[in-house]
Amino acid sequence: MHFGEGLERLLKDRSTLTGCALLIALLIAMPVLSVFSNVFVGGTGGTWAHLASTVLPEFVRNSLILCVGVGLGVSSIGITTAWLTTMLEFPGRRFFEWALVLPLAVPAYVMAYVYTDFLQFVGPLQNWLRAAFGWKAGQYWFPDVRTTGGAVAMFMFVLYPYVYLLARTAFLERAAGMLEAGRSLGLGAWGCFFRVSLPLARPAVVAGSALALMETLADFGTVSYFGVQTFTTGIYRAWFSLGDRVAAAQLSAMLLAIVVLVLVVEHASRGRARYGNTSRQQALPTPVRLSLLPGLLAAVACALPLLLGFVLPAGLLLKMALAEGDSQFGARFFALARNSFFLASLTALAAVAFAVVLGYAARLARSRFPHLLNRVVGLGYAVPGSVIAVGVLIPVTRLDNVLAAWWEASFGVNPGLILTGGVAALVYAYLTRFLSVALHTVESSLGKITVSMDDAARCLGFGKWSTLRRVHVPILRGSLLTAGLLVFVDVMKELPATLVMRPFNLDTLATQAHTLAADERLAEASTAALTIVLVGLLPMFVISRQIARGRRRTYEETEV
Repeated sequence: MHFGEGLERLLKDRSTLTGCALLIALLIAMPVLSVFSNVFVGGTGGTWAHLASTVLPEFVRNSLILCVGVGLGVSSIGITTAWLTTMLEFPGRRFFEWALVLPLAVPAYVMAYVYTDFLQFVGPLQNWLRAAFGWKAGQYWFPDVRTTGGAVAMFMFVLYPYVYLLARTAFLERAAGMLEAGRSLGLGAWGCFFRVSLPLARPAVVAGSALALMETLADFGTVSYFGVQTFTTGIYRAWFSLGDRVAAAQLSAMLLAIVVLVLVVEHASRGRARYGNTSRQQALPTPVRLSLLPGLLAAVACALPLLLGFVLPAGLLLKMALAEGDSQFGARFFALARNSFFLASLTALAAVAFAVVLGYAARLARSRFPHLLNRVVGLGYAVPGSVIAVGVLIPVTRLDNVLAAWWEASFGVNPGLILTGGVAALVYAYLTRFLSVALHTVESSLGKITVSMDDAARCLGFGKWSTLRRVHVPILRGSLLTAGLLVFVDVMKELPATLVMRPFNLDTLATQAHTLAADERLAEASTAALTIVLVGLLPMFVISRQIARGRRRTYEETEV
C-alpha cells in the first residue's frame, strides 16, 4: 500500500512521467549511440585495414546475396499462401490459416543443425538413396546445404510467416469492395490479383519482408555454422579472436547502416503513393471453391512450406532427442534450462514494466515528444544482437572499471566486474533488443481504450497511477501477458548477444545447442534445440488462436 501511494505521488504530473520515459529511452538508445561513437575512432592497430582488404568485400557480398534471396523467397511464399487461404476454398484451408505461422517457432540456427544432419553424406536421406539405387560415393551429385544458398533456404522457410501474416491481413481488409470494383471493370481473377489486391497489399508485403531481412542480417548461428562470412561473424571474430573492440564497433556500424538503408529504401520506394481503402464495403470476400485437382494443388502449395519449415525439422529433432539425445541430459540440462528461463523471465518482466511506462506516458502526453521517444526505442528490434552486444559492452565495461576503482579506493577491496561479471549487462542487452516487441503490443492495446474511460476515472477521483492500476491494467492483462510471452521466447532463442555478453560459466539452451552443433555433435544438440522450439510454440498458439477468433468474429459481423 505504501509503495503504491508513493509511486502515485511520483507519477502525479505528466512531466515526471515523461522524465521516466526519457530515462528509459536514453538507456535503450545508448548502445546504438555507443556503436556510432566509435566509427571514426583510430587506434585499431591495423585490424580495420586488414579486415577491409581481406574479408570486408566478402561480408558485403554475402549479406547482399542473403538479402536478395531471402527477400524474394519470403515474399513469394508469404503472398502465395496468404492469397490461397484468403480467397480460395480448398481441403484443409482452415487448418493452414493458423498452422502456417508455426515455422516462426523454429530458430534459423536450429533449422541449420537439423537439415545438416538430415542431408549430409552419412545422413538419413543420402543413406536411403544409396540403398535404394545402389549408388556409391562419387557416383552421384547431391547439393551441399552448408552454403550461402542453403542459408537462404533456412531463412526463407523460417521467416516467411512475417509476410504471410501481414499480407493476409491486407487481403482481408481490402478484398471485397476493391475486388468487386475490379471485376466491374472487366478484370478476371488473375487481373484482380496483380492489378488490385497485390498493389494494395504492397506496404504489408514490404513490411513483412523488411522484418525478415532484419532477422537475416542479425543472425549469427546459421551463417557461422554454414561457414558463410557476414558482418555478424566478422563482429564476433573482431571482438573475441582479434580483441579489437573498435574494429568490432566499426563493423557493427556498417551493419547498422545496411539495416537503416533497407528501411529508408523501403520508405522511399513508396513515394507519395497511398494505400487506404476508400470502399465503404468492408465485408469479407466469399472464398471461391476449387474443384478437386486445383484444390489439392492449393493444399500442397500450403503444405510444402509448413512441412519444410516446421513439421520436418520438429520431427527430426524429436527423433534425435528420443533415439540419442544429449549425453549430459540430467542435472546439466536442467541447469541450462534454469538459466534460460531465469534470463527470459527477468527480461520479460522488465520489458513489460518499461513498456507500460513508455506507452502510458505517450497516452497522457500533450506533445509528440514521448511518441518520438517510443519510436527511438522501437529501433532496437531492427539492430542485430551482435551490434547490441558491442554497444552495451563498451560503455558498461567503462562504468564497471570506474565503479571498481571507486570501490577499491573507498573500501580497499577490488570487487571485480560488477555489471559485466553478472547477468545485469546481458539483461540490459536483451531489453535494448526486444523492448520494442512489448512496447508495440502495449501501445496497440492502449489505443483501443477510449479516452472517456480516463475521464470517467478522474471524475471518480482516481489519479493517474490509480487509473493505470485500476482501469488500464485489468483491461490490458491479456495484452501484457502476450507482450511478456513474446519477449520471453525471443530471449530464449537469442544467440549472438548471449554468446558475446554471457558471464563466464553461464550457458543457456541456445549456447549449448550452438556449441554442440559446432562440434558436430548434432544428436546431442537436439535436446536443447527441441526445448527451444517447444517454448517457441507458445506465442504461435496465441497468434493462431487470435487468427481463429478474428475469422469467426469477422464472419459473424458479415452475416449480421
